[in-house]
Amino acid sequence: MKEFDYIIIGGGCAGLSLAYELNLHQKLKNKTLAIIEPRDNYKKDKTWSFWKIFSHNFEDCIKKSWNNFTINIPNHTKYIDCNNAPYQTIDSGLFYEKIVNSLRQNNNIHFFKNMNEVNKNNSFIFNSVADVTEDKGNLWQHFSGFEIETNKEFFDEEIFNLMDFDCDQKNNVHFFYTLPYSKKRALVETTWISDLKNTSIQDYDNQLTHYIKNNLKIKDYKINFKELGAIPLFNMNNNKKNNQINIGTAGGMTRLSTGYTFLNIQEHSKYIRNNLDNIQNANLFTLNKKYKFLDNIFLKVLKNNPQDMGQIFFKMFNCSPRTVINFLSNKSSVLEDLSIISKMPKLKFLKEIF
Repeated sequence: MKEFDYIIIGGGCAGLSLAYELNLHQKLKNKTLAIIEPRDNYKKDKTWSFWKIFSHNFEDCIKKSWNNFTINIPNHTKYIDCNNAPYQTIDSGLFYEKIVNSLRQNNNIHFFKNMNEVNKNNSFIFNSVADVTEDKGNLWQHFSGFEIETNKEFFDEEIFNLMDFDCDQKNNVHFFYTLPYSKKRALVETTWISDLKNTSIQDYDNQLTHYIKNNLKIKDYKINFKELGAIPLFNMNNNKKNNQINIGTAGGMTRLSTGYTFLNIQEHSKYIRNNLDNIQNANLFTLNKKYKFLDNIFLKVLKNNPQDMGQIFFKMFNCSPRTVINFLSNKSSVLEDLSIISKMPKLKFLKEIF
């Protein structure tokens, strides 16, 4: 079996982002890389969305960008602008095509389906496969979406709906999410925050069909694409190992209170690229510890008070859009943190601290 200087386990978003970053900056000119990925071929399977708070390598993979959004609770809608940090969504099909085509031009990069096909004894490993143990106490953000197309112009393509809590919560946290790509096409998602053992809330297709018909008032449409996913909202075991660094969700790049991961992956990839020559001794890259502390409190409040989450998110956006976006994107100052905290129900949060 052939030896490689570097091995990336998992050729998904994190693994491919890192490989592309290294290849783009000539870090693999005299080094070899193996990417372990079991899929037979790459095709569109999901979308990644985020507020653009810094530049990234994938502007050419952006499907749509918005400067305005709404958030809804029953009988109330808040309209918010995000001109300073547009909300972007990436088409995974374009992302995969861009990266894989680029990597295949480098003879030092090879794809394998199984770890048994390579000799890992003398390699440095970047692992993106999370060791997730299902526990009833763990919360997940799980979701399903329909990308629909209507016969007539229906959507306002200049504004997206971040959260619509005007739906059945079933003693959990539930909201819908609508990204209009054009006047006739949109991604509509049902999103839950709960444990995954509750199968009674996983009739996603029925939820989406009901919401599109009764809330959006769309009768005639076709489904062009479906997506399904689950994001763990709990801390992973991410201790530093000899000759291995975890990346992606496995490496703690998922923001626990939001599920946002994509831009954190890009920052981590840049950090690894900048420290690759001394990667054995580089400090472990992590999100700011204050977010871990605040998110753990937030998730405890969420778990114990799911009926209040719509109001809590709604009140959060009483702060300036820049403040909220910075906070949700791990870029907030202490003053911005305090501004967010001031909008929270004090007693419920204090109860979870002590």
